[in-house]
Amino acid sequence: MNYQKSRQTAETSISIAISKEKEKPNIHTSVGFLDHMLTLFAFHSGLSLQIEAKGDTYVDDHHVTEDIGIVLGQLILEMVKTQQSFKRYGTSYIPMDETLARTVIDISGRPYFSFNVQLSKEKVGHFDTELVEEFFRALIINARLTVHMDLIRGGNTHHEIEALFKSFAKSLQEALTPTLEFEIPSSKGVIE
Repeated sequence: MNYQKSRQTAETSISIAISKEKEKPNIHTSVGFLDHMLTLFAFHSGLSLQIEAKGDTYVDDHHVTEDIGIVLGQLILEMVKTQQSFKRYGTSYIPMDETLARTVIDISGRPYFSFNVQLSKEKVGHFDTELVEEFFRALIINARLTVHMDLIRGGNTHHEIEALFKSFAKSLQEALTPTLEFEIPSSKGVIE
């Protein structure tokens, strides 16, 4: 099933399609480093991503980055609501050379984000590294996930961020994995 959503504001124009079909990602955000991270996210989550985004990048990359997180989170929430069964929990440790990141996800319906990350530099190329937290916060709140993300060992800033994106993707893939049980994975009988 293919999920699509657009967001138009005075600052950005975002259009995203996401599915579980194996398709080559087509990602154009006008922010090169973010394109790279989202391509890695698509590959390691097993999700197909089609993203067209434009915005006021002459100011900085903040609005485009955050708004992509918002729309992507809304689409993940829609996907979860239509899926009959899923594991709910996912954990992933990802080494990227000298760095090590961990992400733990609960598809809980209760948005919470713990970002225990100290990135070693303020920029990777032209990309402000503080936008990594902004992107994930926007995605997680809109997807209504509980997520704990930790950078256990740092080093090269590009590697740090790449490990974070990959560990989030792999833990999301695990949490979304269908199970044989056709019931809500909660003792309450509901995830809202």
